Amino acid sequence: MRGALAVYSACVKVRRAFDDITRRARGRFEQRDWHGMQSDAVERLEVTPRLVALAVERLGSLMGRRRADHDFWRAIHGAYAALLEEDPDPQLAKTFFNSVSRRLLGTVGLAADIDFFTSATGTEEGDPDREILCRYPWDGDVVALLDRMLADLDLAATFRDREGDIKRVAALMVRHLTAQGGPPPLAVEMLRPLFVRNKGAYMVGRFCLPAGYRPLVLPLVHPPAGVGLDTALLDEDLVSIVFSFARSYFHVACARHGGLIHFLGSILPLKPVAELYIAIGHHKHGKTEMYRSLRRHLDSSDDAFVTAAGSRGMVMLVFTLPSYDIVFKIIRDRFDRPKTGTRGMVMERYRLVFKHDRVGRLVDAQEFTRLRLPHQRFDHELLDDLLQNAALTVHLEGDDVVIDHVYTERRMTPLNIFIRREKEPGIRAAVVDYGNAIRELAAANIFPGDFLLKNFGVTRHGRVVFYDYDELCLVTDCRFRRMPPPRCPEEELDPEPWFAVQGNDIFPEEFRRFIGLPQNLAELFARHHGDLFTVAFWRDQQERHRRGEFMDFFPYPRVADPPS
Repeated sequence: MRGALAVYSACVKVRRAFDDITRRARGRFEQRDWHGMQSDAVERLEVTPRLVALAVERLGSLMGRRRADHDFWRAIHGAYAALLEEDPDPQLAKTFFNSVSRRLLGTVGLAADIDFFTSATGTEEGDPDREILCRYPWDGDVVALLDRMLADLDLAATFRDREGDIKRVAALMVRHLTAQGGPPPLAVEMLRPLFVRNKGAYMVGRFCLPAGYRPLVLPLVHPPAGVGLDTALLDEDLVSIVFSFARSYFHVACARHGGLIHFLGSILPLKPVAELYIAIGHHKHGKTEMYRSLRRHLDSSDDAFVTAAGSRGMVMLVFTLPSYDIVFKIIRDRFDRPKTGTRGMVMERYRLVFKHDRVGRLVDAQEFTRLRLPHQRFDHELLDDLLQNAALTVHLEGDDVVIDHVYTERRMTPLNIFIRREKEPGIRAAVVDYGNAIRELAAANIFPGDFLLKNFGVTRHGRVVFYDYDELCLVTDCRFRRMPPPRCPEEELDPEPWFAVQGNDIFPEEFRRFIGLPQNLAELFARHHGDLFTVAFWRDQQERHRRGEFMDFFPYPRVADPPS
């Protein structure tokens, strides 16, 4: 029991530190403290792994030689499970236990008699209790409903035009409900905690209908003039984009996350439980749910892991299970020319993306170690490729393939394949959004490094996102230059540059050559995004970042904007 109490005490400490940072988010929004919000976002990402590592070190010292005793851990498992009977967040506590026990035991794959693996997922824990849920009976007066919601929210900040915002958003809601037809809602239910991220906050709720639920999400903004109720998001696809895997994590102050996840699942039924946990900052438990989902899928399917569609990577080997919406990315032992760099540099770039504001344009990658998968589920050519080109990471152990280090990402269609397969309107929209992606990444101080179409993907919502990070860097770390003119015709024909080039030199006018679009699409891109080929655009971005500006990124069409 002492061992179980020690693990549980460490778990409570980690949870408290996470919650303390999370609770600051509402005040940051109310006070327009965007620098503080950004600092909190990074601190919260760092606090859990730091405290988990400290807990592992201390518990290892406390347990001495018994730290690697499986019988000892089986006893701790039983005692720990008993401690969780009154715990408000047992699923998160079980994941913490797994993190600690697996590190001390050096577990590879699943330790079925020690890991908490088959426990219920968040969607089976029921709706949130009334402490975090407000229910409003429906009487058809949407203006009065919104007025009451904002009153119950009780923000410590002044609204710029509270009455005007309510009338405008109420009209939008009435139009939507009228267009949907069917019986009116029975009630509206709203989660009490605000979902805060970057410079925005979201009131998250649902319409309770006789046949189920529909989402109701109310974004709030806070410009210098005061808080504004920006719009109402009433469509599942729009709300799904707000909770996208390419967005940074929300800060949501909540004591019982299982019920909250169940609520989110009721309005986003296509979102995996793993992504919902990750979206609210619990990426460790999200990885647990992802692994559970993968194991369940392997038990109920029979297709083989194969090389993922798209151009072969020079730095990463990428494979997937056709029936499962995830790709697995492994760093090669040696990079194909002309790529340079090291494994450590690639991993550092993935860590940069993990901590950075992804603005809906960088795919969130989950990092797994010591992953064990059944050997018979691998295509022979893929397995030979992995064993030959990633032997430092992949090896066979009995009937299993053991992968010491791998990143997982949501599968999407590479942009170069999308352009070949899609019909004309979709292609043109994707090309324009490809430029939007580069522009928004620059506004977030991210330079992709490699603009090739194969490094961008198209999501099921038609958004273009970037997923190849081996050459990614900060815009402020680049030196953007104009190409010096050749001094003679011979210099222009010389394959080598006729001027000195440093490692961080970037020549935007060269992007036209690298993008590789057909002429008609290249002209379309240039009409919308020609300034991306100029030094002036990139130096302006650098200057704005150096001044400490925080750009606005809205993951939804604003009322004043035409729908995209």
